[in-house]
Amino acid sequence: MAKRGPYEKGEAKRREILQVALETFAEEGYRGTSLRKVAARCNLSLPGLMHYFASKEDLLVQVLRARDEAGRERWEAAEGVERHLARIREGAQTPGLVELFVSMAAAGSDPAHPAHAFFAERYPDLRARIADMIGESAAAGRMTVPVPADRLATLLLAVVDGIQLQWLNDRSIDMEQPLKDVLALLDSPVEG
Repeated sequence: MAKRGPYEKGEAKRREILQVALETFAEEGYRGTSLRKVAARCNLSLPGLMHYFASKEDLLVQVLRARDEAGRERWEAAEGVERHLARIREGAQTPGLVELFVSMAAAGSDPAHPAHAFFAERYPDLRARIADMIGESAAAGRMTVPVPADRLATLLLAVVDGIQLQWLNDRSIDMEQPLKDVLALLDSPVEG
């Protein structure tokens, strides 16, 4: 049954706020974006904007969720490693979202922070997806897997997260190349 009335309108406004916030952070950066600016772009006051979220941090976490969902939808058809490389390339085009991600990841280490639950869900899910991709590649003979796939997935995520942090401090770094380099080390057919 379809939702009606104020609830449906509230959900639509929340989606609009998230889309506007996502675009604003991507364009203007984490430090350059004020919630007042997001509110104004949504024709709301700051208190009106915050009516839709538990806190500023909750809004920021929901922006990251929206970013991840939109990325999954955009790159769903891409196969294997290309899906992950495409998302890294996209990150280089939206430095404000990379800044937001890194900042929230650091803040999320505190179990009391709203970002904690997001990252506690995100990383196991990503590790499982990457481990599945590794397993498929190994089974097809496209990749040598010298350690268990779940551990290799953890290492690959560490490379991606670490290169994002370095890139924020030195934009001349190619965020995609280090992952390609690690994958090249694994890119030898399985003998047998």
